[in-house]
Order: sequence, then structure tokens, then C-alpha cells
Amino acid sequence: MNLQQLNTFCTVLKEGSMTAAAQKLFLTQPAVSQQIRQLEDDLGVELLVRGSRRTKPTAQGGLLFDYASRIIHLAKQAELSIQSMGAEVSGPLRVGTLNSLGLHLISPVFSIFLKNNHNVSLKLNYGEGLKMLQALDAGEVDIAILPDADLEYGGMLGDKVAEPIGQDEMWLVAAGNDNDVPGEIQLKDIGAFPFVQLVKEYPNFNNQFAKDLKRVGVNIRPVFESPNVGSLKRIVESGLGWGFLPAHSIRKQVNTGRMKRVMIRDFSYTMNLICYYPTHHRNYRTTEVFVEILRQQSSGLLINADGERQ
Repeated sequence: MNLQQLNTFCTVLKEGSMTAAAQKLFLTQPAVSQQIRQLEDDLGVELLVRGSRRTKPTAQGGLLFDYASRIIHLAKQAELSIQSMGAEVSGPLRVGTLNSLGLHLISPVFSIFLKNNHNVSLKLNYGEGLKMLQALDAGEVDIAILPDADLEYGGMLGDKVAEPIGQDEMWLVAAGNDNDVPGEIQLKDIGAFPFVQLVKEYPNFNNQFAKDLKRVGVNIRPVFESPNVGSLKRIVESGLGWGFLPAHSIRKQVNTGRMKRVMIRDFSYTMNLICYYPTHHRNYRTTEVFVEILRQQSSGLLINADGERQ
């Protein structure tokens, strides 16, 4: 069992088939099949359920996926940490972002970055997306990490580099111990429970959600609104309502059963996460290293063994 085999195995489950995994990994389909067979031979168990339309793991395969995902993620972090130790990075780096992204995506990157770069000082600024773009344009922050500015805030200001770092989804979630909450609904049923709403952070999502509510003829009045993800998580976990939150911010709660995800058959929302920075600034190398660590951190957050984002 080696890292390449584990990576191939995880890719098969993420992509849903050996053919799709082969395309993703730039391998032939027989080469992917051979790696999976070798992995099964080494472990003495079957790892995949054969014959289903979308490749699924056996019980042993699901367990291996969990461990393999962590191993691959740690290997990437180790590589980035070692590379960042040798990189010539120094000086201050001011990062502007949303509250939800800062708490759950960027803070772990800060830890990796600071651990290996003692000549760098980091500053994290929270604010509404449009205000962070204005701060970037005014030179008050060096980097802005946000959802796609063209969709969420009506476009960028000035000439900026836009580096994609990953994707995220908005999930409808409820308290994990609320047995009355169904696992799947139609959008027209969204008013079945008190609704709590995240405001200001993702305006395009809120606009799209409002349009789709109008489409199905539903009008809801939130019982609680806040731009703070932490406050909304506490409300949801307490069973006082359900609402939409970005997947990366609630992945741990869903995985541990403190929250449950409710699938909506006729509504979904996926967004690109992007790092914006000026084409020329004094800490360009520092920015490059930071963005690469951020991209690797983001890429490991959102996939489970069934190929679903989590």
C-alpha cells in the first residue's frame, strides 16, 4: 500500500468511476483498475462495490477512504510546510475575508504559515465582501479571500489577480437530534420549520434563494438573522430553526451528528472561492506561498467517500 494507490483509490470514489478517475489522474483506465486490485490484494478485502452505476465503497472501503484522505492531506501539508520553510518570505501580510471563511478555512492556514515562517507577521481583517474589495483597492489589505466577486458583489475594482482556491456549497442544516426534520424536501417545504438566515456574507446566494422562493410561491420570514456564522450555528444546534450555512463552516458538526444536512431536490448553490490580490505589491512571494497553502487546505475539505461534498 503506497501513497499513489491511496490517491487513486480516493479519486475513484470522488469522481464516481474508474474511467473518470483515469481522466482526472491522466492515466489509462486499466492502470487505475490495476492499482485498485493491487490495493485490495495487499489488504485482503474488497474495497469497491462492483456493478453499481456510481462507484461506491464497501464498509472496509469507506473506512480506508477516511484514513487515506487524512494521509493524503497530511502529506500535502508536510510538503507545503517544508517548501514554505525554504521560501524567502518575510514582512507583513494583511488578509481580508468574510467572518465565515476566516474562522473555518483561513485560520488553519495561518497556523501552518506561522509555524514555518518566523519572519512573517499576519493580520486577519473581517468585513463584508464589498468592503474587503474596497480595502484591497485602497491598499489597506494585501489579499482578499472571497466568493466570486463578479457574482456576489457585482465585479472587481481595479486591476487584480484572481486565483481560484476551491469551491463551496450552501447547505440547509438542522439540529442533529431533531427527528422531526426530514432528510430531503422540496423547496416549497422550507417553511415547515422556523427559518434562520445568514445575511450580508453571500448576497448573490440570498438573491437566488429569494427568486426561487418566489418561483415556488413561498414567502418566509426568518425568525433570526445574523452575519455571524457562529451565532447561527448555535441557534441551529439548539433546535430553534434551520437555515443555510456554507458547507466548510459546518462540516465538523454534520460529520459528528450535531447537525443534519437536509437535501433540497429542486434547489442547490455552489460558489467558487477566489483569492484576489494586486498584480504588483511588495510581498508578492509571500502571497504566492500563502495562496498555494490555502489552495491545498481548501482542496481537502469538501469531499466524502460517496463523492459528495461535506
